[in-house]
Amino acid sequence: MDEFRFSPIENKTQLFNAIEYIHIETHRLCKQKLGYLLPVAGNIGVFCHYEDEFKLLTNLRKELTDLNDHWNKKYFRLYRPIIIPAKDNLPETMYTYLYVRKPDPNQPFVGDVDFYLTPEKYKIFKQSVRSGAFHDGVTILQRTDIDFVKLSDPAIDVTAFVGSYNLEEVATAKHSN
Repeated sequence: MDEFRFSPIENKTQLFNAIEYIHIETHRLCKQKLGYLLPVAGNIGVFCHYEDEFKLLTNLRKELTDLNDHWNKKYFRLYRPIIIPAKDNLPETMYTYLYVRKPDPNQPFVGDVDFYLTPEKYKIFKQSVRSGAFHDGVTILQRTDIDFVKLSDPAIDVTAFVGSYNLEEVATAKHSN
């Protein structure tokens, strides 16, 4: 019996089923931890747990994304955005970038989504996290290379991050330099 909900993903249909699940569950996590929903930053990540799965998903990513249009060689622009219709109080959402994470059998997550706040609102939000306004599962990510607040719950097999960027804006700025 496999220990991961979707892995190993073996075809495009299973990939899109995992993406829909990640979308729904990260929004549920956001609502559960913060009490409200946030807009997405534009990217969705699918996490692999096996080498063969990673090879297959990177090959599928080659079909779905422009390999020359990426941010940090991690997030690749989809040729056709993934649009998930509004459903059960979740807004219609468009993902323009896809991330496929290398296998890590020690991380059971199906995937992640980054949520977005304007820099001003993010600064206030991060300060409220720092001052203890939120309970377990809302933590400031302890990394020097990125500035995120992490949302997690041991009963939910996705993770989410809140940051002060919209990937579309960051990637567009990269191309104009």
